[in-house]
Amino acid sequence: MKIAIVTGGGSGIGLAIATKFAAEGMLVYITGRNLEKLQSAQAAIGENCRAVQLDMEALGDIPAFVQSIAEQYGHIDVLVNNAGINMKRPFLEVTDEDFQKVITTNLTAVFVMSREVAKVMLRQQSGSIIHISSMAAQYGLPKVIAYSASKTALEGMARAMASELSPHGIRVNCIAPGFIVTAMTDKALNSDPDRKNRALARTPMGKMGQPADIANAAWFLASDASTFVTGEVIKVDGGNSIGF
Repeated sequence: MKIAIVTGGGSGIGLAIATKFAAEGMLVYITGRNLEKLQSAQAAIGENCRAVQLDMEALGDIPAFVQSIAEQYGHIDVLVNNAGINMKRPFLEVTDEDFQKVITTNLTAVFVMSREVAKVMLRQQSGSIIHISSMAAQYGLPKVIAYSASKTALEGMARAMASELSPHGIRVNCIAPGFIVTAMTDKALNSDPDRKNRALARTPMGKMGQPADIANAAWFLASDASTFVTGEVIKVDGGNSIGF
């Protein structure tokens, strides 16, 4: 049985990805800060899911978490770096601490998690690492300076990782979701109707996507259907990035 890790797997896109992977026969480890939410997700997904409380800001806890899985099963086949936080605040009001908090969770923790999992994948000479990026890395969005910086850096890191790891059978790719119906986007868009209308107006499909749309793309990148795909950013956005 293939082993997958999905960070931030207790809700939204992460939950959809974990659900898809488990349904396809993988054993999926989901992580997050909220144990109650994780346990609820585990119960919903079923026997192919394991929930582990892990705060991505606690960088020192990540190696032991990865090692415990590697020791138990001897392999880790897929990593989905989905956990992330956002902070909507005017550029000039963002403090050093605000900025660093987002960078730590969205970028540094992804680096640490990927490094530790890659050590395991290197031994087996195979694996797929998937970063969940954002349209914020594709064009300028106001009032999300730290988030935009983290996601843009994430895509650059993925390309560097892909060039170094792909010769060893480890593929690294990104998915850049457009506007997807989740609690995070609900909070961001429903409190700003003008922003929501503009988002939909420039999306040729004229609607928001569903978490399952991202899960299907993740499954493609995790599966043997994408064995010659690495270093890519796949936009799943209903055409938003090319809309006018």
